[in-house]
Amino acid sequence: MDMEMDPALGVRGGSRRSKSEDDSRRQPGAIRPFATGVKRISCIVCAYNEEDRIRNILDAVDRHPALAEVIVVNDGSTDATEALLRGYPDIQVISYAPNRGKTYALSRGIAAARHDHLMLLDADLAGVTARDIDALAAPVVNGEADVSISLRRNSLAIYRGIGLDFVSGERVLPAWLVRDAVRAMERLPRWGGEAFMNDLIIKHGCRLAVVDWPAVFNIRKYSKLGAWRGALSELAMMRDALSVLSPWGVVRQNLALLRLTRSRPPRAARRGRQIESAFDISFRRYFLTSQYAARSTSPMPKNKKVM
Repeated sequence: MDMEMDPALGVRGGSRRSKSEDDSRRQPGAIRPFATGVKRISCIVCAYNEEDRIRNILDAVDRHPALAEVIVVNDGSTDATEALLRGYPDIQVISYAPNRGKTYALSRGIAAARHDHLMLLDADLAGVTARDIDALAAPVVNGEADVSISLRRNSLAIYRGIGLDFVSGERVLPAWLVRDAVRAMERLPRWGGEAFMNDLIIKHGCRLAVVDWPAVFNIRKYSKLGAWRGALSELAMMRDALSVLSPWGVVRQNLALLRLTRSRPPRAARRGRQIESAFDISFRRYFLTSQYAARSTSPMPKNKKVM
C-alpha cells in the first residue's frame, strides 16, 4: 500500500483499500453501510503516552464502515505510542513534540479532517466495540440529532443522575461548528476543549442526543500515573475547566444542554409544534407544585366588608 509522509507536519497516512477489501475487514454490528449522499464522518483520536491502552479504541474504529477516515493525533508521546500506530496503515497519524495538551491536539485533528462530521474519541477507553461506535453515530446519521455525546459506565454519579456528562470526550458533531474556531481552541487551556465546544452547541441551538455506553469506561488517571501524579492531573483538569467556566457557568451550561437533549423529532418533522423536553416538563411540574404548596399554606385573606 502506498504511504505518504510529510516530515514537516509529522503526518502519515495511506489510501483506502478497494471496496471488496473493505467489506472483508468490516466489523460486525454496523447500523448500516454508508451510501452515497449519507453523512460522512472523520474520526479524531487524541493520544498521549497510551501504548498500553490505545489498541482498544483503534480496533473499534479501524476500517469501521461508518467512518470515512480515522486521524490519530500523537500529542508528543514519549513511549511507544507512535510505533504502535504504524501497525494501522489505514489510520492517518499526526505527530509533534513536545506535548501540548488535549485541546491543542483536538485543534490539529479538526484542521486535518476532510469530512462534514467529526467523531471525537478519547484514546484510553476500555470495553469499546464497533457497536458502540455505531450507537454514537446513529442519532446524527439518522437525522435525529445534530450532536451526540456519550454517557460512559464510569461517568461521575452526578452526570449519570442527570443523564448528561457535559465534559465527555466522546461526541459526534458537524464540522462547521468547530472548524472556524480552531485558532481559538489552540489558545485554550490543555483541557478546556469540551466546555468550549458546549458553548458552541448552545449558541447554535444544536439538537443533542445522549448515548448510553453501559459497558464502556475510561481508564482513570491514577491507574495510569499512580495515585499522586494521577490526583495532580485530575486537579489540573478541574483548574483548566474552571478557567473556561465559572462554577455558576458549569451549572448554566448543564441546564442549557439538558434543554437541547433529544426528546423532540427533527425540526422539519415538527411543523411548528412546540414539544417540551423532559427537562422543561420536570421543571414546570416542580415550579407548579411549589407554587401550589406555597399558596395552600399561606393564610386566607379576610373578606372585605361591603359598604
